[in-house]
Amino acid sequence: MTCSYPNTRLRRTRTHGWSRAMHRETVLTPADLIWPLFITDGKGVEEPVASLPGVSRWSVDGIAKRAKEAVDLGIPCIALFPNTQAGLRSDKGDEALNPDNLMCRAIRAVRDACGNDVGILTDVALDPYTSHGQDGLVDEAGYVVNDDTVAVLVDQAINQAEAGADIVAPSDMMDGRVKAIRMALEMGGHHNVQIMAYAAKYASAFYGPFRDAVGSGGLLKGDKKTYQMDPANGDEALAEIAMDIAEGADSVMVKPGLAYLDIIWRAKQQFGVPVFAYQVSGEYALIEAGAAAGVGDRDGLLMEKLVAFKRAGCSGVLTYHAPVAARLLNG
Repeated sequence: MTCSYPNTRLRRTRTHGWSRAMHRETVLTPADLIWPLFITDGKGVEEPVASLPGVSRWSVDGIAKRAKEAVDLGIPCIALFPNTQAGLRSDKGDEALNPDNLMCRAIRAVRDACGNDVGILTDVALDPYTSHGQDGLVDEAGYVVNDDTVAVLVDQAINQAEAGADIVAPSDMMDGRVKAIRMALEMGGHHNVQIMAYAAKYASAFYGPFRDAVGSGGLLKGDKKTYQMDPANGDEALAEIAMDIAEGADSVMVKPGLAYLDIIWRAKQQFGVPVFAYQVSGEYALIEAGAAAGVGDRDGLLMEKLVAFKRAGCSGVLTYHAPVAARLLNG
């Protein structure tokens, strides 16, 4: 296309709000949002997370109320993450397999409160349950072993599916876990339970507040660089995504979000599957801290970043700002 001034004035369509809306290429709605929620023990409990201003851990009854709020706001799905009590954590993360653990109780409470009006996405990984804070089982040298971990993750995913999860989301980054979980779901009759694979999860500096929220931050021994991805790598991310799709993932996730928009774009262009971004805790906290410091308007900052995810090719975004964004979008 050849354009020349004044035949073409690109500002013409920007003159009025109605025209900007009519020509808008990327549209964000509440249906594009997934709301991550943290679960804690007790009843009637709300525990603010200091490193995540505006975010709390909720007891199971509070999680059910937040799920109802999501329905009212038009948010189609919530994501659940438990803060397991220290006394229930172990080297092998056995509590992950307890059918009455925090995660399973919250799933059942949400289902009782909302029926099928909201989707329930559950985290499949062992770090909320291990005493060492790693996402899997460790050997004597502290190395996270792959195949033995996958066996436990399969049982964890089935435990969540039997409690009523709609989407199981393995966030552990073990090789082969998507295929193993898919086979177990099929064999167990859970044909309609989706898998959203954390396919490109990077060893990021942006996860700190999340680890505070699930209680694993102070427990972590070592780091997670032997299984989470090197932030310098892009082609490897596409290989991870291709493998997870081939193994049975219904959708894939890139985590964190904003620093990896190129990965989101490449994944969408190459594979054409639903790609989700996780706007992680550090990204959320930076928006809140920046707004508090007067860097910019909080609502403007958060909405611009969410639109960037959609523009890059995301089908949706996991974000702690989901209820705020939904209220803004609903007017």
